[in-house]
Amino acid sequence: MTKNQLIKRVPVFIVFALTLLVSAIVYAAKINPPAIMPEFTQVDEVAWFNSKPLRSEDLRGKVVLIDVWTYGCWNCYNSFPWLRGVEEKFADQDFTVIGIHTPEFDREKERENVLKKIEEFELHHPVMMDNNKAYWRALRNRYWPAYYIVDKKGNIRDAFIGETHEGDRRAKKIEKLIAKLLKE
Repeated sequence: MTKNQLIKRVPVFIVFALTLLVSAIVYAAKINPPAIMPEFTQVDEVAWFNSKPLRSEDLRGKVVLIDVWTYGCWNCYNSFPWLRGVEEKFADQDFTVIGIHTPEFDREKERENVLKKIEEFELHHPVMMDNNKAYWRALRNRYWPAYYIVDKKGNIRDAFIGETHEGDRRAKKIEKLIAKLLKE
């Protein structure tokens, strides 16, 4: 193949690469949660922090924000200040956050390491260790962090992915949905 033939193919290659990139971004932005909040997959007390093992029925009558995270994820860390702010904002209402710690690496499966990070980041809500990714799979999740908003009847009303900060577009959308569901 000559140099001129290669140069003529560059635009085709660029269009193909851009198409793949846009497709990947669109696919990554979509999340297809189940219609109903799955039952928690861990019933052993050692798998829970800041709470006894919970069941989904324990949360009926509350709006729930499920936070899927892992302690090796900087985007998760960077979202914790916003998450604590949401807890404070809705503290006097029928609202709770449930953390689901789903490890990416083996070292993130060690209970003591998870406990240290929960203390470091001042997470006071219940956190379930999901070392076997059972809850991750039940949610059909693929990302850290991911947030699932559950209504008072246990229905997942929306899901959001990615690092979130107070006042950003995603945070405003999540908080608006929580406020709406609290009134229902």
